[in-house]
Amino acid sequence: MGVEIERKFLLKNDDWKAHVTETHVIKQSYLQSGLDTSQKSSVRIRISNKLANINVKSAELSAVRQEFEYDIPLHDAEQMLLTLCSGVAIEKTRFYVPYESHLWEIDVFAGENKGLQMAEIELGSLDEHFERPDWLGPEVSHDERYYNNYLIKNSYKQWSR
Repeated sequence: MGVEIERKFLLKNDDWKAHVTETHVIKQSYLQSGLDTSQKSSVRIRISNKLANINVKSAELSAVRQEFEYDIPLHDAEQMLLTLCSGVAIEKTRFYVPYESHLWEIDVFAGENKGLQMAEIELGSLDEHFERPDWLGPEVSHDERYYNNYLIKNSYKQWSR
């Protein structure tokens, strides 16, 4: 079983930009959001720099969740995004920023979620120590509004005013 331990943070400033090592343009949406109480998981289709995958993640609002991810053909992902996924597609650019012994993923959202910027870190355990960069703002790991499956139905533009 795959397990993801991920914490999410807002950003204080743009100082991270000077340390970017890689960039991916991402478009994703959901076959199943996991927001309905009868659903135990979310099922996501993602295209990232011409590579595609399907991701199944347990639906609980927690920093620790089950996660399974598999590569799929790009053409299949494009068709699924176009015909099977619901809600507005998430569009974002992901910047990879190493800091101390961890790799941070900074997501800068576009489209309906323009204005939202978030940093994520994946950890080996929930209590794993990590250094907090100066550009890191408050943690939002337990706020459902900052999860992609929430943003497809409740865009940042709708609730951030």
